[in-house]
Amino acid sequence: MSVEPGKSREDDDRVFKALASPVRRRMLDALRTSPRTVGALCAELPDLDRTTVLQHLRVLEEAELVTGRKVGRERHLSLAPLPIKRIHDRWIRGYMEAAVDLLQRLDED
Repeated sequence: MSVEPGKSREDDDRVFKALASPVRRRMLDALRTSPRTVGALCAELPDLDRTTVLQHLRVLEEAELVTGRKVGRERHLSLAPLPIKRIHDRWIRGYMEAAVDLLQRLDED
């Protein structure tokens, strides 16, 4: 399995690192439903202070899972799903197909 042109194993490692945290997965789940401002995202994570949310956002942005743009004084965040699709195509699909093939061969026996 090769890495998508223009992307490296380090890019995949950053995505896996970002997805390893339950907090960051919660943030991505929130952004999956609709874009949010940083303030709105902080409000959805009342158990975390703003500094902690911003630290987690930095990891998500470094993995290119989240994009942000300034609108006036607010920063609007959106999910960037292409890195997750790349992980799916590179890792999950191949293993899923192998598992289905194995199950099919077992059924035939």
